[in-house]
Order: sequence, then structure tokens, then C-alpha cells
Amino acid sequence: MAHFQRIGLFGNLDLPEVKDSLRKLETFLVSQGRDVIYERGTADIVDWSVKEILHTSEFAGAIDLGIVVGGDGSMLSASRKMASIGVPLLGINRGRLGFLTDISPDEIEARVSTVLSGDYVQTRRFMLETTVTRDSEVIGSGTAVNDIAMHPGMSVRMMTFELYVDGEFVYSQRSDGLIVATPTGSTAYALSAGGPLLFPELDAMVVVPLNPHTLNSRPIALHGDAQIELRVSTRNELQPVLTCDGHNDIVTQPGDLIKIARHAHDILLIHPKDHNFYSVCRTKLGWGSRLGVETIDD
Repeated sequence: MAHFQRIGLFGNLDLPEVKDSLRKLETFLVSQGRDVIYERGTADIVDWSVKEILHTSEFAGAIDLGIVVGGDGSMLSASRKMASIGVPLLGINRGRLGFLTDISPDEIEARVSTVLSGDYVQTRRFMLETTVTRDSEVIGSGTAVNDIAMHPGMSVRMMTFELYVDGEFVYSQRSDGLIVATPTGSTAYALSAGGPLLFPELDAMVVVPLNPHTLNSRPIALHGDAQIELRVSTRNELQPVLTCDGHNDIVTQPGDLIKIARHAHDILLIHPKDHNFYSVCRTKLGWGSRLGVETIDD
């Protein structure tokens, strides 16, 4: 029996290179005797007839594996939609960095073939969820695979807020905002803001201040089950914006309460067997390779 028989295809970028890879991938999967089902939005961007189409909500029990063609943004979008379904996702990189989509277009046949034969590794990543409460009423919520960021929006002024972890006061801060990132998101916006890299499967999250108005404020690594609260100061003259993976903007007001915690569902990612986090970092972040220094035997 085939390891993955029914495979869903995802791609949300209407670009020639994405469509080329989708066509190549479909042709290969059919040649291997697999059933191919297109996600509804993906079927809308291709230029050929598609046999079977389902909405994402209909994928539960209908597919064994999802393959995402695009960049990391496409994988983040598919992950948020598919997390509650529990179907693993594999990525074909047609973007720039490709931390989550780690198979190149010219490797589709060779690398996907090994995955179909059961030769792969699977990682579990957790997500974050947030709610914004105003006068005891929830006025916004969101889900993120990478990060939840509070920033000043179009304003260039700093904001003031208080940070609480598990009900304990941590600090008040005046800054451009704050990023709460998962290990998956530690290679994204949080890294640009000076945050640390976290190993992808680490049960932790990181809180990274954005340009704090003090030299003593540093990123904090927290347990993955930490309950975070941000209280927007009533002294603010601006309306901080909360974003989830760079989308789903929620405009806050002075006095609002922001809660951030682990999401109830994890995402499952499939990688070729030789996938290595440190190798990815060397390639994507330009880390130095091995120097070839000879060791001295005793």
C-alpha cells in the first residue's frame, strides 16, 4: 500500500513559476499512481483542467499529505488552515528564503519520490493564538505560525505597555513594540529585531522588544506553555497594531488587554530524510562553512 496515496496541492501565488511547479508535481504524482486533489484557491490560479477540487475545510479524511508550492508565506497560510485537520505538509520552494519549503523545483521527482516511499522525517511545530479584549469584550483574535507582533502602525512614535507572564508582572516598556515568536518564527521577523535562533522543535517561545527606549531590555526565552499578557498603556496617544504572521491586523486602543498563548493545535511538517536545520541556516543565513582545519591525533 502506498505511504501517501491521496495528496492535496496548495499554491496561492498566481505566478508562472508556481504554476509550472504545480503542473510538474501533478504530472509526477499521477505517474506514481497517486490521487491528486487541488485546494479550491489553488485550482483557481492554474491554466489547465483539474479533476478533483476541495475546499480546505473538506480535506479532513480526504487527503494523506498536503504539498505546498510557493514561499514560506504560502506554507504559513496553508499551515494555519490545516492545523486542526492534522494532515502533514511538505513544501516546494518557489520563494526567496525557503526555511519551511525546502525542496527546490528541479528536485521535485527525486525528493518527493523518497517522501512517497516513506523515507522522510516529520517535525511538529506549535502555533500561537491571541485575543484582544476591550471593556471585557473580545474585539479581535488571530493565529500565527511564526509570530505575533505589536507595532505602531503608520505612526513613528513609541508606545508604552506592560508585559505580564503567567500572571506575573515582568516590566513596563516604552518602545516601537514587541514580537512574540515561536521557534519556527525565530528565523523571521524576530531574528531581524535581534532575537535568538531557537531550534525548531524546542518547547519555547521568545519575546523580542522592538527598539526599546533603554539599553537594558533584551529578548526573553519563555516556556512554550507561558501565558503572555500585554496591557496597552492608557497614556498612549496612538493605537498600536497587532499582526499575526504579518496579516490579520487588529487595531488596539489604550487600555486594551492582549493575551498570547500556545494554540490548541500543532502543525506537522514533512522533510526529506537528509533535512538538517543547521545546514538550512548555513545556506539561508550565510553562515560560514567548515574551514577544513585538520585535527591533531594524540
